[in-house]
Amino acid sequence: MRSKPNSELIDDENPEWTEEDFSRARPASEVLPEIFGAETAAEMLKPRGRPKAEAKKTPINIRLDADVVEAFKATGKGWQSRINRVLREYLEKHEAA
Repeated sequence: MRSKPNSELIDDENPEWTEEDFSRARPASEVLPEIFGAETAAEMLKPRGRPKAEAKKTPINIRLDADVVEAFKATGKGWQSRINRVLREYLEKHEAA
């Protein structure tokens, strides 16, 4: 049995969508150019966030000596990438051996 809706949560200015509302809905890529113009709409629809990396990295947990972590952190942003680079250089030097 469905409970009664909480009257305090009902928004008369923005009611819940019906099936008819969903059937009339159009993608933002169609609607925004009509409202804001093509140039502004294109800017609004640009993907956001960090670009996808070619080689995906694997998140791990690792225990390092505190002084090692502090030394890398002291070099500023990107310290984790620098640790990755140092490990890669080690592998390159020791792979042939």
